[in-house]
Amino acid sequence: MSAEQRDAGRGAQRLETTAAASATPARRVPLAVLDLVPIAEGSNAGEALHRSIDLARRAESAGYARYWLAEHHLNPGVAGAAPHTFLGILAASTERIRVGTAATILGNYEPIQVAEAFGTVAALWPDRVDLGLGRSGLPPAKAHAPSTDGAPGQPDAVPAAPPLPAVPVAAEAPAEPAPPAPNEVIDGLVIPPQRPFTFDRARFALQARLLGRTVGDADRFSDDVDALRAFFAGPVRYADDSRPDGVTVQAQPATGTPVELWVHGSSAGESARLAGRLGLRFGANYHVAPSGVLAAVAEYRAHFVPSPELAAPHTIVSVDVVVAETDAEAQRLARGYAEWVLSIREGQGAVPYPRPENATPDAELSSIELDAVQDRLDTRFVGSAASVVAQLETLQRATGADELLVTTITHDHEARVASYRLLAEAWGVESSAAATSVDAADADADVDAVESDERADAAGDRPELAVAAVGA
Repeated sequence: MSAEQRDAGRGAQRLETTAAASATPARRVPLAVLDLVPIAEGSNAGEALHRSIDLARRAESAGYARYWLAEHHLNPGVAGAAPHTFLGILAASTERIRVGTAATILGNYEPIQVAEAFGTVAALWPDRVDLGLGRSGLPPAKAHAPSTDGAPGQPDAVPAAPPLPAVPVAAEAPAEPAPPAPNEVIDGLVIPPQRPFTFDRARFALQARLLGRTVGDADRFSDDVDALRAFFAGPVRYADDSRPDGVTVQAQPATGTPVELWVHGSSAGESARLAGRLGLRFGANYHVAPSGVLAAVAEYRAHFVPSPELAAPHTIVSVDVVVAETDAEAQRLARGYAEWVLSIREGQGAVPYPRPENATPDAELSSIELDAVQDRLDTRFVGSAASVVAQLETLQRATGADELLVTTITHDHEARVASYRLLAEAWGVESSAAATSVDAADADADVDAVESDERADAAGDRPELAVAAVGA
């Protein structure tokens, strides 16, 4: 896609959103935060975690309704590998804001482990815990899957990797690649085509092995969700041939503990249908998979059945945002996003988020590289608060979202905090004045501690914090 086409698409979206905002002010839905715990270039995992604690406190003061953690593994530039551990720390560091995950990849755990972890947090901080569930894993093995045995006479150093899933591969690349399909604009919202990108099969297999994934575990998602819900409802009775009445267990402290369940999905697939059938809340990913967001929410609503948890469909839609005092400053802060997304899509794992002055300009990426991330560039809302609010209103209207889930990544921590604050103020989120002074004092203490650590690092007074590569 040419620069002219990209600018035209973005311009069309801005015109549509501005017109919509001036014509009929949207009902302002709650805003929530999605935190990947990004590591900035020149920083480390410990500092990233401290900054997330600070951000959670300040998001609470600004009036955000929820603070959710993503789950990502084996990424050099992301410290959010253990959201279940970090969740309790965030709950203890805040007072009112709901905390949770978006999403816990259920195939990475046994349901009992998830129930016990979230039950623990919810027992200590009741009515504040959300559990978002995501479906990801290995599909059934192909009949001709290659052997994973080691070489004759040579023991494997690590367990053999499971057979790899099928990955679409073009039979023959054309001499002249066809130009990518243009973006659609539906009800003012940019809907890009799905973008092809490379796939590191070896890295995917290694991560699956380290996490204990098994071939076909993606097909157990529905059963795992049922098992998880049963543990929270508890007690649970299991059939046993040696006992006529079976075996009954309680997953304390999960049993009877209130945890709000969500299912997250990126397409009009099983996750959307399951959330609808069970009458659960649904999260749709505009920021990760913008091409499928409208189909995903439509599929969820088409299959929705009222439940004791929910009488009507309820959706939250995620979006990438960077807000600053001016459009120009926001664009400067947003530099580096293309190469950061590219590092994920090429399979190497997210790199530390670059400083704006060190970021590779988009124009220096190859056409293949740029094409692999263009959907994310075209659907990231970057600008002044007024500009971004107009685009969020369009996203809300086009998707019918009941809440919006905002994820903001910048190199500078204070710029990231300011982006969330400016957005909340412009959106009309009601902040908690009573909490502001307390939270600000705590936040200043955390920032002072982080800056002290950074000075010590620069002076060589303490060793660099070790970043452990942990599984999903």
